[in-house]
Amino acid sequence: MRAIKGVLLTCDTAVKQILLAMNEKDPFIIEDLDDYHIVIKADEEYRVRKVLEVELEKNTYSLEAS
Repeated sequence: MRAIKGVLLTCDTAVKQILLAMNEKDPFIIEDLDDYHIVIKADEEYRVRKVLEVELEKNTYSLEAS
């Protein structure tokens, strides 16, 4: 048996779907617990947060005065 250090993430279902898609390219999820919680590899936390931030920025729209 091998122990893996993990981090519990709590997120909404939309963010979780993005994380699951990211995981297909470069696996980092240890356990998919339920609709709002997943456990990821602790050493991948910083990278996952940065990539997720970029993905969420793509989906953020702002109204600018012209």
